[in-house]
Amino acid sequence: MTSRDSGTRTRKAPTERRQEIVRAAALVGLTEGLECITLRRIADELGVQPGLVSHYFRAADILVAEAFTSATGAELDGLLPQTPEGPGHETPLSTLRRFFALIAGTEFDNVSKLWLNARHLARYRPVLRDHVVEQELLWCRRLEQLIAAGMAAQLFRCADPWAAAVRVLVAIDGTSAYVNTSAGSRTDPIAHLARTVAETELGLPPDALAHPRSPG
Repeated sequence: MTSRDSGTRTRKAPTERRQEIVRAAALVGLTEGLECITLRRIADELGVQPGLVSHYFRAADILVAEAFTSATGAELDGLLPQTPEGPGHETPLSTLRRFFALIAGTEFDNVSKLWLNARHLARYRPVLRDHVVEQELLWCRRLEQLIAAGMAAQLFRCADPWAAAVRVLVAIDGTSAYVNTSAGSRTDPIAHLARTVAETELGLPPDALAHPRSPG
């Protein structure tokens, strides 16, 4: 927690200040849970008066929703970046290999916990629910576009890219549901479930999406 500075403070542009608030809230949500995001808590984290935070966010629920979107949007761009194809760039096949290698590790566990947290709270918080639905659709569209690009390059065989994307993401969410109770005896058998579902959906042989440097 940052103590409030009573000295001279540099005035930040409204856009910069708003982004700073959202980033601080996203970090609290990732590390402690969305329930811990309050206007006063984020003001304390930034060392400012609560009135400054409420100037940009009239209610904590709005800040919670934007913090969730900020964190999960960054995750999407990190895991499935929209990159140009061609020489020197990733192919849809190499992008998916990297994607499944990354989600098989622990680096994104906090974001998996955030998704679980947000889906639970979305039952009671309509603003957050809208953001969760929007992010789910963004994920599905990004994966659908990647699958379609792979089909155009004759790398994948798939009857319905959208349906395949949904099923792959459901497999990912299903395995991520154990992130809070990750006993090895429970999670080891499903460590590569999402990847094997994707291989089936895309008409690929077993381990075709396994990263060369990752254990199968």
